[in-house]
Amino acid sequence: MPTTNVSVADAHFQATDNRLTYYHHHEKFELESGGYLPEVRIAYQTFGELNTAQDNVVWVFHALTANSNPLDWWSGLIGNKNLINPSDHFIVCANIIGSCYGSTGPLDFNPETGERYLNNFPHLTIRDLVKAHQLLKDHLNIDTIRLGIGGSMGGQQLLEWAIMEPDIFKQLAIVACGAKSSSWGIGIRAAQRMAIEADPSFYSSSPKGGWKGLEAARAMAMVTYRSKTCFDASQVDEQNTLNHYKAEGYQRYQGAKLHKRFDARTYYTLNKAMDTHDVGRNRGSIEEALQQIKAKALVVAIDSDLLFHKDEVSSLADGIPNAHFQEIKSTYGHDGFLIETQSLSHHLQQFLTQETR
Repeated sequence: MPTTNVSVADAHFQATDNRLTYYHHHEKFELESGGYLPEVRIAYQTFGELNTAQDNVVWVFHALTANSNPLDWWSGLIGNKNLINPSDHFIVCANIIGSCYGSTGPLDFNPETGERYLNNFPHLTIRDLVKAHQLLKDHLNIDTIRLGIGGSMGGQQLLEWAIMEPDIFKQLAIVACGAKSSSWGIGIRAAQRMAIEADPSFYSSSPKGGWKGLEAARAMAMVTYRSKTCFDASQVDEQNTLNHYKAEGYQRYQGAKLHKRFDARTYYTLNKAMDTHDVGRNRGSIEEALQQIKAKALVVAIDSDLLFHKDEVSSLADGIPNAHFQEIKSTYGHDGFLIETQSLSHHLQQFLTQETR
C-alpha cells in the first residue's frame, strides 16, 4: 500500500490516481556525477497480472513531464482495448526520480538537512534514472522484460537500460529518440533553463518558485514539440488582426497549463538530465555501445520531428544489431509519438508478430 511519507506534489498525484504504489530504497543512492541521494522513493503503477511463465512484462518509460500512468498519456496505444493491454500484459511504469509525480525530486525534504532540496537537488543523468528502474525491477522480482517501450526521454532510458543489462529485454520499441543528445537539442533545452533562471522566484525558498519561468520554458518547448505546418493549420488568425494572435494565446495557455500540474525545479532537473544522454560515454564509442544490445528493436521516427530529426533516429537503428526502422508521417512534429497512436500501433503489431513467428 502507498505510504504517507510523501511530498506536496505526491499528495496531489495520489489524489488523482489511487493505483500509485511506492518502493522505498533506504540506502545511499550513488549518482553518476559523484553526488548522491541519501535515499530514494520510486512511485510506480502496474496494470494486469504477471502470467505463470513470467514472460508478459511490458515496461513503459515516460517522457519529461509525464507520470506513471501510461493509460492516461498514451491512450490509443496502451489500455484495455489497445495493443498493449492489461488483459494480455503485465504493464509496469515507474515515475522517474527527479520528478514531481511521486518519486524523490526537488520538492522533497533532504533527510540530512531537514530542508527541501529545491535548487540543491543533485544533478541527474539518464543512467541514474535507469539505475532506479533497476532497483524497482529487483523489488518486483522481474527477471525478463518481454517488451520495453518509450518515446523521447523515455526512449533514452530504454536505450540505456538495454545496453546496461543486455539480457533483460527481449524486444524494444524506441520512438523519437537518438543515441546521443544533439547540440541542437541541448541548445533548445539550455534556452528553456535560461527562461527559468530569469525568474527571480526560482532562487527563493518557496516550493512554487520559478513558475513564471516555467511557463516561458514550456512555450519555448512547444515550438519544438510541434511543427510549422501544425501551427499554421491550427492557429489561424482572422483577417486584419492587429493583436491577440491565436498562436500567442496558445503558447500562453500551454505555459499556464503546465504550471498548474508541474514544478519549475523538477522541469529544470529533468530537462538538464536529457542533455546527458550519450550511450557512448565511457564505453569506447556510440557504435561499440549499440553493438552490446541483444534485444530485437523497433526504432520509430516522426518525419516532422524538429527535436529528434529522423536522420538521427534512423542512424540509431543502423547501429543496433537487430533493429527495424519505421517512419511515421505526421504534421504534429515531435508530439506525434504521443498522438499518432494508430500508426505506431500498426508498426508495433507488425514488429511483435514477426518476432514471435
